[in-house]
Amino acid sequence: MEISYTCPGAVFDRFHKVIYNMTMKIPKDVIEQKGIMYNQKFPYGDLARVTKNHKRHYETPDGRQVPSVTTVLSATKDMTNLHAWRKRIGAEKAQQITTESANIGTVMHRSLEKHVKGEDRTPGSNLIQQKAHKMANVIIDNGLNDVSEVWGSEVSLYYPELYAGTTDLVGVYKGAPAIMDFKQARRLKKKEWVEDYFLQLVAYSEAHNKMYDTQIKTGRIFICTQNNEYQTFDIDNYDHWVGQWYGKLEQYYKSIL
Repeated sequence: MEISYTCPGAVFDRFHKVIYNMTMKIPKDVIEQKGIMYNQKFPYGDLARVTKNHKRHYETPDGRQVPSVTTVLSATKDMTNLHAWRKRIGAEKAQQITTESANIGTVMHRSLEKHVKGEDRTPGSNLIQQKAHKMANVIIDNGLNDVSEVWGSEVSLYYPELYAGTTDLVGVYKGAPAIMDFKQARRLKKKEWVEDYFLQLVAYSEAHNKMYDTQIKTGRIFICTQNNEYQTFDIDNYDHWVGQWYGKLEQYYKSIL
């Protein structure tokens, strides 16, 4: 199967007109107080999320339902190590760890989004909310100081007829336009364990470049462990990871034919 990357420009035009008034508004005093340079450079908006065959998809402006980036990666991932881990500790314990980690990640993301928007982020009283708030602070203190400009938070992106997804942050990182994502982890990562993170970044970059005629090739992952250890990874070879991503995409579409 060959994947075509062509796209009718009219679809993007319609998308932009529909969402033009949905861009985030941040009060000037909040921007000045927080030191956040928020630049509404592009008319970002939301895409509807739908479930198809028990997997996340997005509905694009032309009415198509396309798989999410994470759906593509999950379907093409080697699950050998995950299955071995679940077998070693038991299915019940594995599910407990997975659910708790997902909940912490969700709350941490929400706290970081509120920070970027200049909203109140006072944590709740339960242990997960307290832990996630501290983890968000680690990322804010160690990583977001290098973000000089924010273009959008929780940005929906799609590559016509192929895939869609939501990236945590788009803006300028260390002087370069960048796609950025936040991750929580139970322990520090080795580079070979986070290849899917690189694939996510380039997938979002490719979609952004297609939608908005940009040339983003910088990607940054901000990680905080549940022990409040900070770690980051950058895309080190964009062309390599782009090739890997389109290979995964082709593999996915072949598998569902």
